[in-house]
Amino acid sequence: MTILHQIDPVAIGLGPLQVHWYGIMYLIGFGLAWWLGRRRVRAGRLPGVNEQAFGDLLFYGMLGVVLGGRIGYVLFYGFQDLVRDPLMLIRIWEGGMSFHGGLLGVLAATWWWARRHRLHFFDVADFVAPLVPPGLGFGRLGNYIGGELWGRPTDAGWGVVFPRAPEFAGWTQEQLQAQFAAGALDRFARHPSQLYQAALEGLAMFCILWWFSSRPRPRYAVSGMFALLYGVFRFAVEFVREPDAQLGYLAFGWLTMGQLLSLPLVLVGLFWLWLSRRQPTVQPVAGQGA
Repeated sequence: MTILHQIDPVAIGLGPLQVHWYGIMYLIGFGLAWWLGRRRVRAGRLPGVNEQAFGDLLFYGMLGVVLGGRIGYVLFYGFQDLVRDPLMLIRIWEGGMSFHGGLLGVLAATWWWARRHRLHFFDVADFVAPLVPPGLGFGRLGNYIGGELWGRPTDAGWGVVFPRAPEFAGWTQEQLQAQFAAGALDRFARHPSQLYQAALEGLAMFCILWWFSSRPRPRYAVSGMFALLYGVFRFAVEFVREPDAQLGYLAFGWLTMGQLLSLPLVLVGLFWLWLSRRQPTVQPVAGQGA
């Protein structure tokens, strides 16, 4: 059954103040990371760290996500626009965030925090990794609600017609609804790739990583599993996701920027998993308190 996307991306509108669902999804992701992280702290999964110190880590991680995600998007997907208009870098409200840039931002924040607390970087990274997928999942739901980052055309029975797609430029909502009711828009249906990513990068990754990290693992192992899973899932979904209009396909008529950026994650993930075979295992120390 083809669906016409009609969700208002604005959750709350109070005059000039508008709260978008995408921002709310980010808040939910950070909230879940805080709740899950406190559980792991109380279970002693990062010895020597209490809940207050974890709160600092989460705050720095949030800054890393926002700053890294925005800078990464501009550099990876909109560098030409940056050259023409340098101020676009700070106009976050116009949209545009990159997971790979956000990941680099989180890694930088984690490194800085770990150094301050004299902890091994990968002990902290392994602790943080299972907290990330819920935020990825809700972020992709925010993309779907906003009707952005849609998939390629499909004749599958679950296609979605996205009014913001270029083929509907200049159409009114009334025209879209009338044509949809007449069955004339089925040929414009696209894969809801945002939901595929929410299921894989969010739900599936969380279940696997939470289970994998439920017992002590050697250093590098959890981070390696995270990198491997994300790289594989993102690479696969890119086959049904519309490439960025300003970039298109980079090679072979199918390779996208998302796939190009995900390949190193697969290789790094495999390397870290291999490296973990001879690394020490951090044993939990329960009852660290607040």
